[in-house]
Amino acid sequence: METVTAPVTAGFPTRRLRRLRRTEALRRLVRETRLAPSDLIYPLFVVHGQGVRQEVAAMPGVARLSPDLAAAEAEEAFALGLGGVLLFGLPASKDPLGSEAYADDGVVQQAVRAIKRAVPDLLVITDVCLCEYTDHGHCGVVRDGVVDNDQTLDLLARTAVSQAAAGADVVAPSDMMDGRVGAIRAALDRAGFTETAILAYSAKYASAFYGPFREAADSAPRFGDRRSYQMDPANAREALQEIALDIQEGADMIMVKPALAYLDVIARARQAFGLPIAAYNVSGEYSMVKAAARAGWLDEQRVVMEILTAIKRAGADIIITYHAKEAARWLLARKD
Repeated sequence: METVTAPVTAGFPTRRLRRLRRTEALRRLVRETRLAPSDLIYPLFVVHGQGVRQEVAAMPGVARLSPDLAAAEAEEAFALGLGGVLLFGLPASKDPLGSEAYADDGVVQQAVRAIKRAVPDLLVITDVCLCEYTDHGHCGVVRDGVVDNDQTLDLLARTAVSQAAAGADVVAPSDMMDGRVGAIRAALDRAGFTETAILAYSAKYASAFYGPFREAADSAPRFGDRRSYQMDPANAREALQEIALDIQEGADMIMVKPALAYLDVIARARQAFGLPIAAYNVSGEYSMVKAAARAGWLDEQRVVMEILTAIKRAGADIIITYHAKEAARWLLARKD
């Protein structure tokens, strides 16, 4: 029988990379990217009332919650060791200026207070935007059919101050108006909230992956779209400009959204900037995995952990994901 001899290449057979893949203990020992529950932020949708839980059809496992039930979810998030929660609000009523966004008794402000009473040490991040609160569904003041950038800044700043006064640790402007980070920083400082941090949605793309979120938050625009202020998916260099400007204006952390289709942007941002980077594993990414898992087409746990690891490997320090609680349980069940 003829003997097959492997070709001799540099380092082989002395150098065999498979040696360190042989067992789980070895793989764990040399693993380059590590994921922990504290890396994950859990988004919550809050509505008025008490004892209210409204399931979101497009996002299995996600529900709109009244402040008392949001506080209970926050307690569970804290027990799992999650990095924090991110709050989105659905108002009792909407108007052209999104006035409940900056009302002292707004639903997000109520939820912040309830969560801080229940779990004072849990990090609470609040979304700063007007789209859930305006009757037209856009992220700012609309004048003659166009979102007026500069007229919107004061309302965003008022929203951030109101949320900080309720007890938010971090405010997260997601509107993509030019200059909003600077306006928010100045307003927070004037109001005495110098320690409230800003997580800026710096590179937020006009993505088709937001569909399920818009059902959950009832935030779809009533006319047109958001491409005049959210970023063109074709652009990456522009994202670095957006991030640099937000840092100059006072952002403490920056975000890339969505995550999966923009891993290259996360990696570029990691190479260019030293600030903490968040990435949003958005609703469409979540719902696709849920749908495929329910159909039996993939292993949800393995896919989710692979996705989250890829986002972390690309350079994200913080991952916002609707899978946060499930992922935390899977991570805690590991023996490493």
